[in-house]
Amino acid sequence: MTEFSASGDPKRSLELLWGLQEPPSKGPKARFTVEEITRVAIKLADTAGLAALSMRKVAEELGAGTMSLYTYVPGKAELLDLMVDAVVGETARPAEVPGGWRGRLAQIARENAAVYRRHPWLLQVATSRPPMGPNVIAKYDYELRALEGTGLTDVEMDQVLTLVLGFVHAAMRGVVDAEQAARRSGQSDVQWWESYAPLLEKIFDPERFPVAARVGSAAGEAYQAPSDPQAFEFGLARILDGVEALIASRS
Repeated sequence: MTEFSASGDPKRSLELLWGLQEPPSKGPKARFTVEEITRVAIKLADTAGLAALSMRKVAEELGAGTMSLYTYVPGKAELLDLMVDAVVGETARPAEVPGGWRGRLAQIARENAAVYRRHPWLLQVATSRPPMGPNVIAKYDYELRALEGTGLTDVEMDQVLTLVLGFVHAAMRGVVDAEQAARRSGQSDVQWWESYAPLLEKIFDPERFPVAARVGSAAGEAYQAPSDPQAFEFGLARILDGVEALIASRS
């Protein structure tokens, strides 16, 4: 199930993201902070998945009533914006990265991949309309600066970054899916293949599918798994090769 960021009340979402909400002038002292609520929601999504996330569940984890939670965050949509902004703030942003623009883009790709590994639920959040929080904007600014001075136009800089991050998202979805399949089935990739291979040999005709037979056999022997565990690094290198050719054409 896909959730969509920035789908709630834009005014309330921005107030919460930037800490602009006015504290109540009357009434009891607040038991929680927005940051505490966000941390609990992230932990819940990390352990139980995004489908388990609800205002009621977060309230239970906090030991509070569901209705009392709405005095801090108006709904799940705004809470999701806070969660996304919080986790993207985890990416390391060193001032100096060896390897020029290529090294900087590779570092950015690996940092984003690490966030998806820590928070797999983030892969289920469509961020084509991103929450405009401080971490989201700071991350975008830092990542664009990896391409500053390369000769690319501003639009091309944005397009290259979109290409790299889109690749990371797709690659990590495959990695996370494989990890979850192993956990849910109780079988490693090798065990899964060992159970399928004898049955497949009885029905698979290598003369009918010669290329699949040859390449599949070579890949399986090399990987000892149905897919390449180094596919991420291979794909990233090829994308960076393409960006290098684009930059060279601007020189």
